[in-house]
Amino acid sequence: MVDPRISVINDRLKRINSIIAVSSGKGGVGKSLIASTLSLILARRGFKVGLFDIDFTSPSTHLILNVRDIQPREENGIIPPEIHGIRYMSIIYYSGDHPLPLRGTEISDVLVEMLAITRWGDLDFLLIDMPPGISDATLDIMKLIRRIKFLIVATPSQLALETVRRLISILLESRIPVIGVIENMKTGRSDLIREYTLKSGIRFWGEIDFDRKIEDAIGRIGRLVDTAFYRQLEELTLKNLQPY
Repeated sequence: MVDPRISVINDRLKRINSIIAVSSGKGGVGKSLIASTLSLILARRGFKVGLFDIDFTSPSTHLILNVRDIQPREENGIIPPEIHGIRYMSIIYYSGDHPLPLRGTEISDVLVEMLAITRWGDLDFLLIDMPPGISDATLDIMKLIRRIKFLIVATPSQLALETVRRLISILLESRIPVIGVIENMKTGRSDLIREYTLKSGIRFWGEIDFDRKIEDAIGRIGRLVDTAFYRQLEELTLKNLQPY
């Protein structure tokens, strides 16, 4: 039997021009920071932007953006609240600070429910902060959202390269568009990520240097937008991201 909620999902998303999953082969590469900051960059440029955190095991975009004292509103579904010009939705509205020990079909059920009930309205961009790796949620998103595109975040290491290789391979096999790869936390001269990306026929957005000041900017938007990290990501975004 087909879940009736699935037929609702793409109707909920039909007024969004571009849906981008910000993903990574492994954790600890700055994926959530890039998803959050990219949302800020686009919102401050005048675009209508939504951010959907589906990293159910370790959501962190609410910490980066200092999301406090705001809640979704119920009106024929759930309307995300707005913070810093971003329409924001996350599992933390329902779980709080408690971990969610979900697995298999439980993850799929929660994801389908959140996609089906959330009313985003008109957006230029919806950014989805994905769980790291090739998780159940990643596979579900690939099936549930017809117009999904992926932006991959990696770090300059052999381990990151191997996980990125696997993720990109499954996306290309599934004919899911990959709009680019960002190499984050650059500290040396390794060109492993750049070379593999270009060899795969995928756009290499560029490198972002390791920024020691970024930790102190978490939850402090004024400081975040004044970091070298923010400026480099903004430059890469303006250079590589098409309007829709």
